[in-house]
Amino acid sequence: MKWIFALPFLCLACGPALPALGTGSDAEGPCNAEPLGDLIGRPATAETGTEALRRSRSSRLRWIRPGDAVTMDFNAHRLNIRLDASNRIESFDCG
Repeated sequence: MKWIFALPFLCLACGPALPALGTGSDAEGPCNAEPLGDLIGRPATAETGTEALRRSRSSRLRWIRPGDAVTMDFNAHRLNIRLDASNRIESFDCG
């Protein structure tokens, strides 16, 4: 019966994996999502994530798909990339 507690974690493997990019360091500076508008509509790829991190000066990145549960903690060095149902970038925000 203990296996039932593992069910929520099994769903993490259901969708295509995107890397949680970041250096793990907050040395880059606070996130600035303003210069990323031209990336909206692009497919979610590691290359696009790397470009968004570089241009936003963020040190951490979080991909958020429709229906994903996300923590409410604020991290000024984290860039959130919100995706639509077709895995394309819908918006950016910091936190």
